[in-house]
Amino acid sequence: MSDLQIGLISLGIVLILIVLIFNWWQDRRVRGKMREHFPEADQDPLMGGLSPVAGRREPGLNLAPASDPDAEDTVDVDPHCEAVIDIVFAQPVPSQQLHAATHALRWAGSKPVRVFAKSDGGGHRARLRQDELYASMQLAVLLANRAGPLTDIEWSHLWTTAQDLAERFDGTVEGPEQSQVVRQAASLDEVCAELDAQVALALRLGGTRPVADVTRQVKEAGFLPYGRQLAWLADSGVPRFILLYDGVHVQDVQSAGVDRIDLLLDVPNSPADGQAFSRMASVGRDLAARLGATLVDDQGQALSDAADAAIDEQLCQMYGKLEQAGFPAGGERAVRVFS
Repeated sequence: MSDLQIGLISLGIVLILIVLIFNWWQDRRVRGKMREHFPEADQDPLMGGLSPVAGRREPGLNLAPASDPDAEDTVDVDPHCEAVIDIVFAQPVPSQQLHAATHALRWAGSKPVRVFAKSDGGGHRARLRQDELYASMQLAVLLANRAGPLTDIEWSHLWTTAQDLAERFDGTVEGPEQSQVVRQAASLDEVCAELDAQVALALRLGGTRPVADVTRQVKEAGFLPYGRQLAWLADSGVPRFILLYDGVHVQDVQSAGVDRIDLLLDVPNSPADGQAFSRMASVGRDLAARLGATLVDDQGQALSDAADAAIDEQLCQMYGKLEQAGFPAGGERAVRVFS
């Protein structure tokens, strides 16, 4: 090998070393600037601070602290009103990876989706737990709600999502045929349509009243905040009926004044009560006296005392039908479907 060849090789090695050193220096300088603008947190944001907001539970999985691996979660799929897609992984998937892939999965169109998993040790999970491995998962979509039955498009979108998850984690997908799911959804929707009922009363205020003043008086009468609503609560903490201003929830009112107060008894979502209507009517009459308002029924007619017992009886029959159909009024299943 000539001196020229040796010199060229040496020069090439030196140039490569210079490039490597320059790239290392550039990378270190960029990382330093990023740390200045985005300091590292003590806790991985994927693993911590993900507990649900109090009083609200979204469908899907959130990471829960590690606990007894033998302890089973009690919440499970509801085959009566949900269709289920099973995804089995070729190799166990860490909770962090599965959470990253599923944390945004909440809806298939207008239908909520719940996500369940089975740990590598066989434990059933309604929430992922930190530092666990999972052998499979289930996507459970609601078959019907007040938006109507699950459609073929909604099911198809969820099926595509399941296939994407299976491909990502080298898994397999199993589930019912689309035609079967759509038929089951239509059947459930038909049943629930016959069981759905809402009863309303209205207070005509005789003119626009300041929202703040009306709110103060209805709270003094006994209404309490419940999410974005004001509600008359049962002893269990579930609303017997809710209060609306000009047809919208109190927290959604945009104007400074209100002309009408509505009392709404949502039968499937309220606890069964032999005096459901007469309780609401009694509160309505008290509010009418406080506000100098006129209490009318949903037909706009002045409410008669004689109507209370008859409507109570009708509602008792409706509560009984809900119970027989497997939707106890105010229960978790009824609240899920009649939403």
